[in-house]
Amino acid sequence: MNSLLLNTDGVQIPQLGYGVFQVPADEAEQAVATALQAGYRHIDTAAAYGNEEGVGRAVRASGLPREKVFVTTKLWNGDHGRAEAAFDESLTRLGLDHVDLYLIHWPVPRQDKYVEAWKAMERIYRDGRAKAIGVSNFTVGALTRLMEETGITPAINQIELHPYLQQRELRAFHEANGILTEAWSPLGQGKGLLTDPALTVLSEKCGRTPAQVVLRWQLQLGNVVIPKSVTPARIKENIDVFDFILDTETMAAIGAMNRGQRIGPDPDTFNVT
Repeated sequence: MNSLLLNTDGVQIPQLGYGVFQVPADEAEQAVATALQAGYRHIDTAAAYGNEEGVGRAVRASGLPREKVFVTTKLWNGDHGRAEAAFDESLTRLGLDHVDLYLIHWPVPRQDKYVEAWKAMERIYRDGRAKAIGVSNFTVGALTRLMEETGITPAINQIELHPYLQQRELRAFHEANGILTEAWSPLGQGKGLLTDPALTVLSEKCGRTPAQVVLRWQLQLGNVVIPKSVTPARIKENIDVFDFILDTETMAAIGAMNRGQRIGPDPDTFNVT
């Protein structure tokens, strides 16, 4: 399993993780257990997903040393003004004494509390309760403001990123500022991407499934990636992407699929609390 170095005290993050967005609370423990058995060592959850308890149970029951499993959770929008208390609540639900990465889930610019939240997260980091801190769904403007007003650069920005939404400008900003890019919905949530004829041709050429080709493209771009599935066969399929390489022509062909097309909300206007 490849790992990438965060900009935080030598902390490394497994490049391919397992996401549990929309995994029901009563299925999360078994799904995460299956993922850990398949070889995943990076689990991504959030307070808003409602499944932190199941994730924590699976991590604790896995028999793996705690330092071998990288756990991410996120601060929900309505908790920007009480980040430390919300973090403690997440730790309690997870049943862990620390997380490896804590993220602001959305900037919610209309609420205008993300800088306040970030300052609280810095305290969480200094106390050692989160090994690294970062953000999710932040734009160039929000990132710039955060860094200018606090002097602390996020370790990572987790954003919607797939062949139909490649986020090149934002990825370039990340690279210039030492921020890792993490892709959510890396497979386009099954909404047409994996049956796209252009991708089907590339899949047949590579002798791999469309999902494996897309995940390999993500990895070769240098992204951290967190595919989600509750189907054991697909959980295993999605991690089986480290024994082949896409050639330059294939990478360019996937690059040509960009449409600037979102599946999820626009971070500039998303205001759910």
